[in-house]
Amino acid sequence: QVQLVESGGGLVQAGDSLRLSCAASGRTFSTYAMGWFRQASGKEREFVASINWSGGSSLYADSVKGRFTISRDNAKNTGYLQMNSLKPEDTAVYYCAAKRGGLVTSTVARYDYWGQGTQVTVSS
Repeated sequence: QVQLVESGGGLVQAGDSLRLSCAASGRTFSTYAMGWFRQASGKEREFVASINWSGGSSLYADSVKGRFTISRDNAKNTGYLQMNSLKPEDTAVYYCAAKRGGLVTSTVARYDYWGQGTQVTVSS
């Protein structure tokens, strides 16, 4: 069992940066892949980024490639999403998720555990 708690969201202006954190409970966090997803009001949840169990492999949505960076610190049981050059279209609730098996994937249904989400609002 893994419990996930996101933090770091907020209201920023276009062009600003934010770093989201995802604190995980459980001793097996290092064996899970981790992902970040987002859901804008009235839209479906969409993939943002994923990182494998060791941090050696990552995957990004085209919309955030070059602006966002996913990382993890297994010693701290924490994952991160560094978001730079934020745009108003990045406004959404951001969720972290954990997946057994350790490999990256963009598929929502393959993730086993989810956090409660943190709001990111980017004003123009």
